Amino acid sequence: MLARRSGLVKELDRVLHLLKRHLPYHESDHVLNIVYNIMAGNVRLEDLELLRHDEAYMDMLGAQRIPDPTTAGDFLRRFTEEDIVALMDAVNRLRRGLWLKLKPEERQRARIDCDGTDAPTAGEKKEGIGLSYKGVWGYSPLLISLANFREPLFLVNRPGNVPSHSGAAEWIDKSIELCEGVFEEILLRGDTDFSLTVNFDRWSARNVKFVFGFDAHPSLVAQANALGKSRFRPLRRAPRYDVATEPRQKRENVKEAIVKEKKYRNVRLCSEHVAELMYRPSKCSRAYRMVVLRKNLSVEKGERVLFDDVRYFFYITNDPRMSKEDVVGEANRRCDQENLIEQLKNGVNAMRVPCYNLVSNWAYMVIASLAWTLKAWFALTLPRRQDREEVLRMEFKRFLNALIRIPCQVIRGGHRILLRLLGYTQHIRLLFASFTATARLDSG
Repeated sequence: MLARRSGLVKELDRVLHLLKRHLPYHESDHVLNIVYNIMAGNVRLEDLELLRHDEAYMDMLGAQRIPDPTTAGDFLRRFTEEDIVALMDAVNRLRRGLWLKLKPEERQRARIDCDGTDAPTAGEKKEGIGLSYKGVWGYSPLLISLANFREPLFLVNRPGNVPSHSGAAEWIDKSIELCEGVFEEILLRGDTDFSLTVNFDRWSARNVKFVFGFDAHPSLVAQANALGKSRFRPLRRAPRYDVATEPRQKRENVKEAIVKEKKYRNVRLCSEHVAELMYRPSKCSRAYRMVVLRKNLSVEKGERVLFDDVRYFFYITNDPRMSKEDVVGEANRRCDQENLIEQLKNGVNAMRVPCYNLVSNWAYMVIASLAWTLKAWFALTLPRRQDREEVLRMEFKRFLNALIRIPCQVIRGGHRILLRLLGYTQHIRLLFASFTATARLDSG
């Protein structure tokens, strides 16, 4: 129902033209067949064969037949790069419409994260694979995501031997265009690989803010060492969460005791200090704020201190309003994208690469990630912000167990499908709330 009312079905049929004749399936049928296979808890294209003979599943969809695994594979091989880009753009247009339905206070700052990952494969005949710097054969997908709602905006498949930032600027620009006019301001975040200094001036001219990690070059470390002690101040990190009742006594650190007993080499953090300097990258026409994080470490073995170590971390930004602590905090919170990558890998299994070339596997990645996107859209339809946050933070498996795998009786007849729930759980309330809100969406 969410796919229909959000306009996803119509949009898929409008932008995809991969079939000469629609007998009996349309492009949207093929795409959603793969998506629903994942949302039914399956992980492989071959599992479609099980669903084709599941009477309850077919009644639930109101379908007489669904494509089999070989037909689904043939459909994926029909995609070109232009078709995949058109598919992502179509989904993002619908995504933008759902964002605009949110309250203005929830659309103040868009946090766009960039990162690369690996999609390993044991196949030796898959076109486009490469050997990564980790010594793993496979592909190297690029993920551009919106951290606010944990949504994958662009997922791009690449050979496994390409650098993490390869081609990222183009997709970052498309993400900026997607968020402009919806959010009041845009913040780009990424690790050191995504400090694409040649683009800094251009992004700043568009009033786009950024916080990127920066490589600790010897010259930059020398500048940090030249800063006086008065320029550094202790870093006070915000608590991970607010204590709702009373603070509890911390338990004994069992791991630390074992490390000391076995006399393992242990690097322990003693203190953190931050400072700031102005730095102009060689490919930029102006200087930017460079926040310096100095970590004072103690290298120990058992009870004995071997030596003290000082390490520097650098973060570059063009936002003059953020404090030094906020810059470090934004850079660290970017690491939450690793959780999204993990869910795309092992939650919806979008990076299983079931086909034999780069483009068809790219198509599978994008289509499979729609299962996670529908989960995010389900959350965005909920009227209460607290409920939205709960569903957005759910792992995919927990989402399936809480809101998809609900015991019910499926009654099909009278030109309608009736679901009779056989039990009540705490998440049924969210299902009803989303159902009511989804029914009011404009599918046109």
